[in-house]
Formats: sequence, C-alpha cells, structure tokens
Amino acid sequence: MAPITGPLRGEAKKVVAEALQGALVDLIDLSLVAKQAHWNVIGHQFRPIHLQLDELVAIAREHADAIAERAVALGINPDGRSATVARTTSVQQPEAGWIEDGKVVATLTDILEGVAARLRARIAATDEPDPVSQDLLIAVAQDIDKQHWMFQAQR
Repeated sequence: MAPITGPLRGEAKKVVAEALQGALVDLIDLSLVAKQAHWNVIGHQFRPIHLQLDELVAIAREHADAIAERAVALGINPDGRSATVARTTSVQQPEAGWIEDGKVVATLTDILEGVAARLRARIAATDEPDPVSQDLLIAVAQDIDKQHWMFQAQR
C-alpha cells in the first residue's frame, strides 16, 4: 500500500505537523478533563455547569476529529493515543474527587486560556506554510475563545 501524501514538503510539512499534533493533543485532553469535571462537579450551580461541560466536550471532540483528518489529508499521521496525550499534554489537570462548582469554573477558565494561547501560536506558525490548516485552527480558536468567555463570566 502506498502511504497518504499531501501537498506539503520539507519544513512546511514539519511546521504544520507540529501545529496540528499539538492542537490534537490539546483538544483530546481538553475533552477528557472537561468530562472528568462533568462527572465530579458539585455545588449550587451543578446543573448548568454540568451541561456546559458536555457542550465543551462535544466541541473539543468535533474539532479534534477535524484536526486529525486535516493531518491525514496532508500525509501526516495524527497520534491521539492515550500514552501520547499523557506524555505530551500541556493541559492543566483538575484535582481528583468532587470539585466544587466555583473551582470547576476557575479551573476550566484557566485551561481554556492556555489552550487558546497555544492555538494562537499555532495559527501564527501555519500562516505561511499552510493557510488551509491555519483556517481550521482559527475556527477552533473561535470556539475555544467563546467557551473561555462563558466560563470566565461565571467567576
């Protein structure tokens, strides 16, 4: 079988591969962290935060799939294995056990701020080598910024 090839070569392919893989890891871990918080949130604002966390999980999973499929279209092997995510994640991890609703909001606000900052760096890095991947990263950043705003507004 012939491997999947794409239009990028050399340094351009390397830069885009790093940007897409980093975004993929962020999004996979974000979905896992949000689901962990979803299961363990307690407090007076349990229900709206519980539901908002499910929305965040769905957004992260949808974008993770789009990012991985873009990588494949470029002939880049995406790596979403749990060991890879655990080894390479930059996503802050929530505490174990029950988490008070205010702490969930504060933690997710901080996590989303970090993901957004890394996305902006990846957007800048992909400007020249692949505007199509950059456009995809911009769409992810738009949704992450919106989620950040919605969590931050609850502080």
